[in-house]
Amino acid sequence: MATPLQQPRVSVFNPRLAASLFLGFSSGLPLALTGATLQAWMVSEKVDLGVIGLFSLVGLPYTLKFVWAPLMDRFTVPLLGRRRGWIFLTQLALLLGIAAMAFCRPDGVSGMSLIAAVAVLVAFFSSSQDIVIDAYRTDVLYVGELGPGAAFNIMGYRIGMLVSGALALILADHFSWRIVYLLMAGCMGIGMLATLLAPNPEKQGSPPQDLREAVLLPLVEFFKRKGAFEVLLFIVLYKIDVVIATALMTPFILSLGFSKTDIGAVTKGFGLIATIVGTLLGGIGVTRLGMKRSLWAFGLAQSISGVSFMVLAYMGHHYLSMVGAIAAENICSGMGTAAFSAFLMSQCDRRFTATQYALLTSLMALTRVIGGAPTGYLAKALGWQSYFLFSIAASIPGLLLLTRYSKWKQPN
Repeated sequence: MATPLQQPRVSVFNPRLAASLFLGFSSGLPLALTGATLQAWMVSEKVDLGVIGLFSLVGLPYTLKFVWAPLMDRFTVPLLGRRRGWIFLTQLALLLGIAAMAFCRPDGVSGMSLIAAVAVLVAFFSSSQDIVIDAYRTDVLYVGELGPGAAFNIMGYRIGMLVSGALALILADHFSWRIVYLLMAGCMGIGMLATLLAPNPEKQGSPPQDLREAVLLPLVEFFKRKGAFEVLLFIVLYKIDVVIATALMTPFILSLGFSKTDIGAVTKGFGLIATIVGTLLGGIGVTRLGMKRSLWAFGLAQSISGVSFMVLAYMGHHYLSMVGAIAAENICSGMGTAAFSAFLMSQCDRRFTATQYALLTSLMALTRVIGGAPTGYLAKALGWQSYFLFSIAASIPGLLLLTRYSKWKQPN
């Protein structure tokens, strides 16, 4: 990495920042294709709501990526360099995997089994891509570019999610799901081109020499800290209320009589803007309130925002209520995400950032996968209003753990 004295040009024409933007797009694109967009496809095929909820388990690879992250540090793919080689390889696998999903159909036991298997593969290659893109950004950006690089990456990630979420759903009102998924597979070409054009880091780090160096030291350092297990439990629980509230958002909105275009334009398009606003507000809040108070304030806010969905469930097909609910949830969740992301970074020892960050973000993904799995059955048993009340109550354990915050030892 370059020295702190180097002053970067903060512009999309800066090749390192441009790479962060387009690789962020490549990273964000696959997620909805095994999540909300796949849910909409299954709803259109009349798949049982309980089965749709179980498909949250497809995202398990995102929770386990810390397991193989050291291998991607240790070994190098030829031709494009240590990081770019792995990125291009995972992108090629994603292009083929998403295209394969286009030729599946969520219908019958064999069809559901096949699409589940392919979706798991897509999630595996997507989480692997995330590992290497995170490592590449760390290696290639100058010290003065870390902040702008993170912002460009998040922007690209959100645009990728917008394309595979909002745009895909809008397209699905006019084309077959096969065409939609083939178009999404083609969009992976944007990331592949970005990888080919992206600069290599000026200073390449040496790969770990043995298993202990690659795997054991980061884990030993973390688990020797006071309160380490409480920190991990907090990471799992802090946003579980948001996970439950939003896990079935697409089926919920469709059940109220809204179209897929409504979902694409409001819940994905407008929701993206609301999330960005919330994230910016959360970043300012962390600076002014400090870490602990911002986690409390935004944790409460993201929980209480679930009331807006209870109101929407009561109102039914009411467009302004839907817009208000989406705005409230995305702004409050964005604020919580900003504080939570800052907390995760504060928990990484600078000597082992890549492996420890992969561990912590895997736990975040575990919340989404495990928390989302039973939601279909909960919604069927409770009804939508009681279901969203349950999601609010789910915030209590994570907030209670915050009372232990001062006892948690920070890394050196």
